Amino acid sequence: MAGRLEKCSSLMGFALLCLKMVTSSKTAPEIPTIDQAYSKLSNSITVEWTAVPGATSYLLTAEDGDTVIETTVASSPGTVTGLKAATLYRITIRSISASGQSQASSPKQAKTVLAAPVLEVGSPSPDSILVRWDAVYMAIGFSVSVMRANGLGRIWKENTTNTSLTFSSLDAGTLYTIKAYAWNANGVPGDDSTCNQRTSPRAPANVQVLFDSGALKASVSWTPTEGAFNYTVLASSESSQRSCSTALSSCSLSSLQCGTEYLISVSASNDAGSSRSSSAATLKTVACAPGRVTIQEAPPGHLSVAWSNVELGDYYVAFVKSDDGLEVHCNTSLTRCHFLSECGFTYFISVFAYNTAGQSPLGDVFNYTTAPCCPSDISAVLVSSDRVEIAWSPVRGAELYETKAIAGYSVVECNDTAPACTLSALDCDTKYNITVYSFSEIRGSNLSCSSHYITTAPCSPEIKHISKDAFSTINVHWRSTNEGATYTVTAQGKKGLFQCSSTGETCIIGGLPCGSVFSVSAVAETQAGKSLPSYSVPLETVPCCPVGLTAVQVTQSIINVSWTIGTVAQTYVTVLESQMGQSKCHTHQNHCLLGCIACGINYTVALKAISPTGLTADCAYQSYSSSACCPLGVKLYRLGPNGIRIYWQASRGSANYSTDLHGSKGIFTCVPSAGLSFCDVTDIPCGDVYTVMVSPVAETGLKLTFCPKKIYSVTCSGSTLGMVIYRGKRDDTVSPR
Repeated sequence: MAGRLEKCSSLMGFALLCLKMVTSSKTAPEIPTIDQAYSKLSNSITVEWTAVPGATSYLLTAEDGDTVIETTVASSPGTVTGLKAATLYRITIRSISASGQSQASSPKQAKTVLAAPVLEVGSPSPDSILVRWDAVYMAIGFSVSVMRANGLGRIWKENTTNTSLTFSSLDAGTLYTIKAYAWNANGVPGDDSTCNQRTSPRAPANVQVLFDSGALKASVSWTPTEGAFNYTVLASSESSQRSCSTALSSCSLSSLQCGTEYLISVSASNDAGSSRSSSAATLKTVACAPGRVTIQEAPPGHLSVAWSNVELGDYYVAFVKSDDGLEVHCNTSLTRCHFLSECGFTYFISVFAYNTAGQSPLGDVFNYTTAPCCPSDISAVLVSSDRVEIAWSPVRGAELYETKAIAGYSVVECNDTAPACTLSALDCDTKYNITVYSFSEIRGSNLSCSSHYITTAPCSPEIKHISKDAFSTINVHWRSTNEGATYTVTAQGKKGLFQCSSTGETCIIGGLPCGSVFSVSAVAETQAGKSLPSYSVPLETVPCCPVGLTAVQVTQSIINVSWTIGTVAQTYVTVLESQMGQSKCHTHQNHCLLGCIACGINYTVALKAISPTGLTADCAYQSYSSSACCPLGVKLYRLGPNGIRIYWQASRGSANYSTDLHGSKGIFTCVPSAGLSFCDVTDIPCGDVYTVMVSPVAETGLKLTFCPKKIYSVTCSGSTLGMVIYRGKRDDTVSPR
């Protein structure tokens, strides 16, 4: 028993030894010691400590009484961020290893530096920059420095307890970098704030102005100034202003006013503002066009042109150009010029003012027309019984022509702007005194123009009546008051022109074609010319007969008669006549159906053509024989197993016949011998339906197709001999359907 207890004690000791070894291997790392804690930025504190053996990372903690901020870092130094500016924090550190985390170190206090001031900068003048900022918490002073953004040149630095500073003696139009920070009571600087600001540009120099008098436009140029982004040119006068902007070193001012003196200045600008304006340059534009222009012709042949004075006008030039292209001018410092003129011309007059800037714009262009000249080459273009057309060459200065024709107490006038006139409502065969006067609205008519004599053409004859002497001959009678005139009568139509002439009052025209409509007129002719045609008299010849009359039998009792269309014919009458009676048709077509025709009868066919006015031509006669009558009583008989006999009753008159059987297995035809009324069809298949027609055959050999058809069914059983029995008997071998 005692041996067992001793052994158990040994085992327990071994177990305690193992437990002690395990506990020793999981001991936490050592507590680190903070060497120093300090702030370089307003939102962070940097901590330095001695490294702990076995530590893999460290936990930094910053407390300000309200908040706790922790950060894990790998090694010293470590920084805690996200802190408040100018705030005192309690800093501790823990080491971390695989065994766990140590206790917090002894705390150290550190205060974050001041926040950076928020800057507001501007350039009040080309050589200065104004810096402003708001007060910074816990700050007792500020340090501000200025230097070129490119790093060249000196640095301006100022310390102040105020919240604004002005840096002067800077270069105009230059980009500067401004840096500022605050410090606390211990002189510790806070975060700095940096921004860029450009100084405003200086006013442009060497301003040059070039004026374009024709376009009333000025081109302004200058020497570029440092740091300028844009330039503005301003032209000012007592009554108006014009401006233009550009990024270049020149700009154009358009739509300037004439007769105006402008002061022109240029200013430069950039993102900092605008410079003062440059020294103003003076620009005098061209004078305006002279107004109140007056033109007088006194005495005739001399023009006097006058106008009013204009501002900035040094002298004047008046231009006078005639409508033939010739131009003269007058240069004067006065307000009047004199020119020579000619009749029949239109003069275009313009006046310009001049100064050192150039010529004034074009003002109103005036025209002045002198008295017109008389037409001289008057000629008769057309002379008729009651009308005379005359023409002449245009004359200078004429706006209107007045033509007068005088014969006794009769006066006819014509006014027109064209160099031609038609005098109408004149008396036929009469001598007229004709004068053409040129007219100007300003100067009136030139009454010194000479006269010309023209005789009108003879009077028109009057057709009294037309007689038809024969089928194609007419005799025309007329009445006229002309003496010594020759008369020509014309019959004109689509088929030609036919004439006759006479010095009397009648003449004959022959050879007129049928189916034609003519217009008959008469004309008188003398040495003065031809009269107007008389009023036309219509003439119609009888219609032409159609050709190609054809009669075709459509059914046993209907015949179709057709023909070609006859000239001028509007309707036709067709008559079919025999000893048994008459059939008649009146139509406007070229064919006609005549009914109630008896078969096997000889007829006479007659045709008449009638014009729209009722003229009738008896045209054609010919004989026609109607076809033989269709047979009656058609029956079928069975002849043996494959034979059929077709039987019929012949109609009146002698005729030849033809029989046709149409079935799905073929077409079978038989023609009987002359005088017989039956025929046989052999080798016809049974078990089919056949359409049977017996037709007369015309003398021409044409088989008529209008006879009635019958349908029969041929079976393959029953009797092989006998007459066809109609449907209803079961032993019928051939039955009609």
